[in-house]
Amino acid sequence: MTFFTQSLRFTLSPRTLRRAVGAAALVLTIGALSPAWAIDARKVVSPGGIEAWLVEDHSIPVLSLSVGFKGGSSLDPVGKEGLATMVAGLLDEGAADLDSQAFRSRLEQKAIDLSFSADKDSFSGSLRTTSDTRDEAFTLFRQAMTEPRFDDEPVERVRDQILTSLTFAQDDPQTIAGEAWDKAAFGDHPYSRPEQGTPTSIKALTRDDLRSFTALQLVRSQMKIGVAGDITPAQLATLLDSTFGTLPATGPATVSVPDVAPKNAGLTVIERDIPQAVAVFGGPGLKREDPDFFAAYVANYILGSGGFSSRLMNEVREKRGLAYSVYNYLYPLDHSALSIGGVATNNARMKDSLDLIKAEMARMAKSGPTQKELDDAKTYLVGAYPLRFTSTGAVASTLTALQMQGYPIEHLYKRNDYIKAVTLADAKRAAARLYNPDALTIVVVGKPAGLSSNAR
Repeated sequence: MTFFTQSLRFTLSPRTLRRAVGAAALVLTIGALSPAWAIDARKVVSPGGIEAWLVEDHSIPVLSLSVGFKGGSSLDPVGKEGLATMVAGLLDEGAADLDSQAFRSRLEQKAIDLSFSADKDSFSGSLRTTSDTRDEAFTLFRQAMTEPRFDDEPVERVRDQILTSLTFAQDDPQTIAGEAWDKAAFGDHPYSRPEQGTPTSIKALTRDDLRSFTALQLVRSQMKIGVAGDITPAQLATLLDSTFGTLPATGPATVSVPDVAPKNAGLTVIERDIPQAVAVFGGPGLKREDPDFFAAYVANYILGSGGFSSRLMNEVREKRGLAYSVYNYLYPLDHSALSIGGVATNNARMKDSLDLIKAEMARMAKSGPTQKELDDAKTYLVGAYPLRFTSTGAVASTLTALQMQGYPIEHLYKRNDYIKAVTLADAKRAAARLYNPDALTIVVVGKPAGLSSNAR
């Protein structure tokens, strides 16, 4: 047997790590004679050429795996929206010679956590198991991906569950606003279509559709794997081949998702007789590969993603009491990049809230943050980074996410250096590029006083 590992070490100060370790079930490899705490990440390549990133930790007998496949709901065929979501709900409902009840019973008896999910750009699976059930857990995971049964009973049960969820979503103002924003910003692009589908599309899905999805999307060429916990590189190399080696190397040719910039669609008001209006607002963001991405990330923390330390929260909630919550996040997708936020308040205050949000965006674009705001944001973002590694599941999913986002393994230890390197001039330049209140697409659900569709 041959396998290849490439190791690196990401070090944390003892003071920083003490804040994270209280919540840790398992994560960080501790060098007993080292003055620093450390997490080791390695590339492991199996004899069959399957690569995974591994954080090895034998402190407790637990292991987690995360796998991601490029594609997701954006590849759902027109008229079959919700296909990826439905498959995600069915892969753990029976496989190979085990029907749904037998498969679920086996998972429960062995304390194996196995699940799948889908979003716009990816289809993901996760596995958590104890060391003594590791081999069986990986076998069940392989069977779920390569031999799903899609029996009539679970198919109809999961279909009914999705339809019930869609029925509730029809009256949920946040869901209404989010889906309407996607439609307004993306038009006919696949990103505009609902990830969970519609009642019509879900009812139309067949077993052939489900099987076609697995053949098309669960392929090794689109796969990234992260693993953390009680396993050696040699053991993982063997399991990579036995678990993923029977997946197709590539899938049939598909229509690729084109890149798209969000439209400037102005204001849309969707009237609902509810006491509190909900708004989603957003515009173009920056992609991860943009040279200003990390500067924009820090600037946006200051504006809207920093919780109670953000300008939006301070101006809208703390100073004026206009809303309980207000936020703005960078949302880089595979084929677009967004700066998107939200606010909820009573109908009489929605216009004032949106006016203030626009004013803060304009102020940030014109003048950028202060030096103190920048220093405080960088201190928090650097210090909080270890909290992403507080369980084997969190570590494994982070390793997979970094690969899906196109980062090299060195990003694990270089990320904080990128944050630290952001200067005031960088943050001001990024803010000027990022924020344009006149380019916002805004959707409000409710009966907001003084607002009507297509007004700015």
